[in-house]
Amino acid sequence: MAQPETALDIFALREIFNRERIMLCFNGPITATLIEEIGAALRKHMEGLQESPSAVSDVFSVYIEMTQNIRRYTQNRPDLARETASVFVSRNEEGRYVVSAGNVVETGDGEALVGRVAQLAQLDKDGLKAAFKTQLRQPRDELAGSAGLGLIDMARKAAAPLECSLRPLGDQRAFFSLRVVL
Repeated sequence: MAQPETALDIFALREIFNRERIMLCFNGPITATLIEEIGAALRKHMEGLQESPSAVSDVFSVYIEMTQNIRRYTQNRPDLARETASVFVSRNEEGRYVVSAGNVVETGDGEALVGRVAQLAQLDKDGLKAAFKTQLRQPRDELAGSAGLGLIDMARKAAAPLECSLRPLGDQRAFFSLRVVL
């Protein structure tokens, strides 16, 4: 029996997910309810895989940090509120968890983030610890809108330097992607 053609080849998408070891994928506007529900499903799935409590906690906290940052960013920019964000949790060849997320940003904001990630990528564990303590001492009003404690904390949890990219979209917008290997 012939299979009906669809606009989206679900089987091909499934094959990509399997090949890339993607265990969770979300693409759409991020809301507080979605962050909570997907986070609960992620935690439950990892516990079902009998992962260590520390692995579950690290993946969950990085997922939460990334998605909350995207949500806060788009909340402050009504013109970006309807833009979709993409979030993936996968495993790499070494069996490490990889949390990746991306969203549309104003180009200047994306360039600043790329610079901040590059700075953090140059630091070792002691340097990241010192950067965290320094950022912790900053007055709260200086942290508004910055890549502060959360980004440093993700870098501290990561098994490899954070990776990011910025793809220009035109109209002073770009798509920022961040990848954290745990």
